[in-house]
Amino acid sequence: MNKSLLSIMIMTVTLTGCTLMPNYQRPDLPVQNTWPTGDAYSSGQQGQYVSLGWRDFFADKDLQSLIETAIANNKDLRVAALNVAAYEAQYRIQRSELFPNLDANGTGSRQHVPADVSSTGRSRVNSSWGVTLGVTSYELDFFGRIRSLNEAALQQYLSTQEAQRNTQISLIASVANAWLTLQADKALLKLTEETLENYQYNYDLVKRSNEVGVASSLDLAQARTTVEGAKVNLATYKRQVAQDINLLALLLGTNLPADLANKKESNFDLQYVKEIPAGLPSDLLANRPDIISAEHQLMAANANIGAARAAFFPSISLTSNVGTMSPSFSNLFSAGQGSWLFQPTINLPIFTAGRLRGNLDYATLQKDINVATYEKTIQTAFKEVADGLASRETYREQVVSQGNFVEANQVYYDLADQRYQAGIDSYMTLLDAQRQLFSSQQSLISVRLAQLTSEVNLYKALGGGWQETTKESPNAKNIPITTPKSIDTKSKIIKRS
Repeated sequence: MNKSLLSIMIMTVTLTGCTLMPNYQRPDLPVQNTWPTGDAYSSGQQGQYVSLGWRDFFADKDLQSLIETAIANNKDLRVAALNVAAYEAQYRIQRSELFPNLDANGTGSRQHVPADVSSTGRSRVNSSWGVTLGVTSYELDFFGRIRSLNEAALQQYLSTQEAQRNTQISLIASVANAWLTLQADKALLKLTEETLENYQYNYDLVKRSNEVGVASSLDLAQARTTVEGAKVNLATYKRQVAQDINLLALLLGTNLPADLANKKESNFDLQYVKEIPAGLPSDLLANRPDIISAEHQLMAANANIGAARAAFFPSISLTSNVGTMSPSFSNLFSAGQGSWLFQPTINLPIFTAGRLRGNLDYATLQKDINVATYEKTIQTAFKEVADGLASRETYREQVVSQGNFVEANQVYYDLADQRYQAGIDSYMTLLDAQRQLFSSQQSLISVRLAQLTSEVNLYKALGGGWQETTKESPNAKNIPITTPKSIDTKSKIIKRS
């Protein structure tokens, strides 16, 4: 019995054949392998790319703490992790079909047969006992159908792993951008509060001057417009700060720590990130999880073609077992009671009304769709990185120019205030200077925010953020993003006594 069982097991494992999967070839890169050049791009932007860990990229300790909390509690990331576990389980289920399932069965029956239905004319009790060990309906994979399905399941599982990484990268970038936006809105709120205080002081001063006949009603009306306009901005920024905190709570999966939520001072101008070289577009194939995930989907579709092709050929299933049988339980394991069964089954599709051809056409079309999706993913990644590189240089110039613009408006206001107090110019000139200074200070904060978020988005576009620390020694220096002196948004409008 042991020799028979061993022979059957060896035969069922070794009877395998070739696979009909097409040879996989990665599609050509659908973009040029250099980044765009021109006035908007800095020279020397291409260097050896380093997959920078998020703790090394974000220098702010508060932001690092928030990212760590989000990774631990965010619900989208949790769903992505559970999806990976689910597809891993499906892969294990599919992989099990590559091997025969060995079953042990024990059966026993006793049946009373009445005399009027018995062949002997006498009532009797029939007994049957048996124990078998064997394989049931194991498909011999001569044409690679099961192996193709197994490969497809494996690629689907690997794709979800990359999708989880991509979700984490997006989460980290979203937390960083939400935190930067909160800091910017807090800076705008503080600027507005200080400006409103000055506007209110000037309005009260003009009002007293109007009451004694020094200032005109037009001056008073104009002064009031600045106060009311600042109040509108104040309400807007209060709302935006509250909404920024709510967004962070959603991303974190828990409430924002009270010490951070209630912090009045904004260190917005102290946010530094590390500048990293962009590498080459071909580097994205190894660094962007969404591109890697799309390629695994393409490989899964390629494997499904092999399964669809194999369905045209005969399938052979094998049922075999060895054991012992006896009409009495006491003799079940006695000599001479051994039994065996070898039962191959072959199925040859003859007429399926086009079903098999339809399945093959569908699998081929799915591969073509995944090729287009893969190429579109690469093109999208190329565009995102190119946009980030253009933003990097132009935002540097814009922040510096906007800072100089604030300084120029401050000089304009100082001169206008002096000339107004000396009676040389009207209040309209001073009012125009006040408005321009406030507007330029608001724009400086907005441009600074745009500069920082563009660096975060470039980091995301390059595929950084799914690992906590840098695995390789970075080649780039820790260069803070340009912060002009005039980023200090404290209002410098002089109160007249």
